[in-house]
Amino acid sequence: MSARSKARKRAVDLLFEADQRGIDPLDVLEQRRASGDVPSNPYTVTLVEGVTAHRAAIDTTIREHAVGWSLERMPAVDRAVLRLSVYELNYETDVPGPVAVAEAVQLVKHLSTDDSPGFVNGVLGAVLAAGPPAEQPAPDETASVADDVPPVGFEPTNPAV
Repeated sequence: MSARSKARKRAVDLLFEADQRGIDPLDVLEQRRASGDVPSNPYTVTLVEGVTAHRAAIDTTIREHAVGWSLERMPAVDRAVLRLSVYELNYETDVPGPVAVAEAVQLVKHLSTDDSPGFVNGVLGAVLAAGPPAEQPAPDETASVADDVPPVGFEPTNPAV
């Protein structure tokens, strides 16, 4: 098993534990650091931090592509693997898409149900085919609330406004 494969497995373990305990994955990571059980591969930390930072967008992506399955109904291991893999597909530029999908399928083969490899492969195949989500424009830091206020004496051209 490659170093990155081991890092993914460790990240899935941390994401799964956080999900089961109902706490933030970064808290689990911090608890590990405090107990001296720091992940040996920095990629594990990158994955956990990345999934946590982009969790809302990742979950939206999974919901869009997991036809007939709610995120809450999925086995927790599948959910953790999907979150990690969608993060890699959409946010890690040095991981080829097919590699992320293959790694995810291998993880669920060893960790989840007999039906999970096909399910995960299908969801991630659809995510890969759709491509990464469009970048959201960064908020204009120079804009202020006052920029949205019309000038004094402004009369809208539509009286209904």
